[in-house]
Amino acid sequence: MRDLITEELVDLDLRADTKEAAARALAGRMEVLGRVTDLDGFLADVAAREAQLPTGLDGGIGIPHCRSAHVTGPTLAFGRSTAGIDFGAADGPADLIFLIAAPAGADDAHLTILSALARQLTNAEFTTALRAATEPGEAVALIRGEDGVAEPAEPVGTGTSGEPAPEPAEATGAATPFRIVAVTSCPTGIAHTYMAAEALEHAARATGDVELVVETQGSAGFTRLDPALIDAADGVILAHDVAVRDKARFAGKPTVDTGVKAAVNRPGELIAEVRAKAARGEVTAGTTPVERTGGHDEGYGSKLRKWLMSGVSYMVPFVAAGGLLIALGFAIGGYEINKAPSVMDHFQWTQADSWAALLFQIGGVAFGFLVPVLAGYIAYGMADRPGLVPGFVGGSVALSIDAGFLGGLAAGLLSGAVVLAVQRVRIPAPLRGIMPVVVIPLISSAVIGFLMFVVIGKPIASAQRAMTDWLGGLSGTNAVLLGALLGLMMCFDLGGPVNKVAYTFATAGIAVADPSDSAMKIMAAVMAAGMVPPLAMALATTVRGRLFDATERENGKAAWVLGASFISEGAIPFAAADPLRVIPASMAGGALTGALSMTFDATLRAPHGGVFVVPLIGSPLLYLVAVAAGVCVTTALVVLLKGLRTRAPGARPTGGPRDTSSATDTDKTDTDKTDTEPVTA
Repeated sequence: MRDLITEELVDLDLRADTKEAAARALAGRMEVLGRVTDLDGFLADVAAREAQLPTGLDGGIGIPHCRSAHVTGPTLAFGRSTAGIDFGAADGPADLIFLIAAPAGADDAHLTILSALARQLTNAEFTTALRAATEPGEAVALIRGEDGVAEPAEPVGTGTSGEPAPEPAEATGAATPFRIVAVTSCPTGIAHTYMAAEALEHAARATGDVELVVETQGSAGFTRLDPALIDAADGVILAHDVAVRDKARFAGKPTVDTGVKAAVNRPGELIAEVRAKAARGEVTAGTTPVERTGGHDEGYGSKLRKWLMSGVSYMVPFVAAGGLLIALGFAIGGYEINKAPSVMDHFQWTQADSWAALLFQIGGVAFGFLVPVLAGYIAYGMADRPGLVPGFVGGSVALSIDAGFLGGLAAGLLSGAVVLAVQRVRIPAPLRGIMPVVVIPLISSAVIGFLMFVVIGKPIASAQRAMTDWLGGLSGTNAVLLGALLGLMMCFDLGGPVNKVAYTFATAGIAVADPSDSAMKIMAAVMAAGMVPPLAMALATTVRGRLFDATERENGKAAWVLGASFISEGAIPFAAADPLRVIPASMAGGALTGALSMTFDATLRAPHGGVFVVPLIGSPLLYLVAVAAGVCVTTALVVLLKGLRTRAPGARPTGGPRDTSSATDTDKTDTDKTDTEPVTA
């Protein structure tokens, strides 16, 4: 710990009033010592980490941290605020601020020390002593452990300690305890991972009848829980913000799956929740690629968004594959290829029309999976693997009764809800083994089939037809306004849920053998707008490179290809670093492009491909003009807004060598968090 923090890295009178200002003040001390090479670049990384999960903790603690290429060695800075600074903790502002900077390739020894500090922050004696310190040297001694304040002992049996598990209570004659195994992990694996583990262990000891063993999947590595411990466990707690490695190990156990911060702030509630699930006989069916879609600590709106995004993310590959195959079929065989007979009955190896028909019919089969996959994986996100069967059944029913995209959404949400309801029913232990493979699929599929066929299917189908007819009748000003709205949505969160709503809306319209002209115009407008942000950022870094740091200029080179390929996420690094300028500028350009595409009556049968499917676009030259206009507008706005950035008196002009020591709070807001959620389009 000695080389991680020095007196120069301590500020006992931190006067910052925002978390951005606090990070800048502490990071400035690191820069002076040569621990940080690019202050703005490092602060952008800190802000990106903060956007993933606020770093405020109950008890008046803020612990901003990140890995960064701009850090030369693991470093810790400490600041104490009298007024308090809001880091997003539920109990109010933080007065103890720890800024942890780890290089991209930090060694395990340093990370182990940092994880020990994270555990120590749960020690009330330690934080009280820090609040009473009068000199920087006194605070340094406390943090280094040179003051006599004992660091928390590593709990026996934790997954990272390598020590044996606690001796079973039966062997000691005590009453049988409730055994829990837990996993904690956070995006950087430096702080919250270990604080969550410590909090869970404290809460378990406080109950008096719970044995809890934690596997910390942090940056310092991890040791897997002993399989015998997992087998003997009565319940599982997964507190994570990144995927749990080898999650299948916990299949068949009552499981609480939540965010890491919930374990830090309310570990006792999580322990009570897993005990209640065990009492009801609720078990999980196993691992799922859809990690933590709707944790216990999230609001319903956040859960709903993740469930829907789960379905959309699995549907998109079917859209891309099927749509491009259909488009290629049209390109080779003409628009009459949809009337070709089945290639099973008529296929000539030497005829282009036969190959065109083959591509078209394969694409049609792939498109036939869209609604069932959407419904199935929405239910999957809600209820894990047991939701798949009723979800697919409900989606297939929606397809058969022409309820379309809306029917798939309803079927997926209902399927997940039915499965969750069935899982809450207490059943005898001997029957629990057949629940996931027999009882749940049987009951949930029957219920969903009844609801879709008899109760809600017909009204949804009518609504779907009404929406289709309305879109088909759009023309003139209404169509232009729709194009502008879709453009705004595509550029709002750059691959996030709003972007995906617009994209899914467009692809659903062309997911038929003979899409309407209006549906193809909508698809064209959506793809054109989605290309604007990355292309604009690439152009801006080319024409005004001095407004961007070296990392952004490198990202700009890749953004040319990403934008041309209709991958909106190419602009995310720029939006994360400067959301207040990049996102509004992107939305302005996207709205213009969407409106112009509609005005030019451009059409598109392919759901993806960017400039590589221009030959399949109706009015291709005007379409490219629409894209170019949006790119120019966004580029101009970004350059203008960055050029007008307020700087402190005496700061160097924009584009000159950076004078990071005098940047004002206006500049600090650039790295505020943004609601971007990368999902490949």
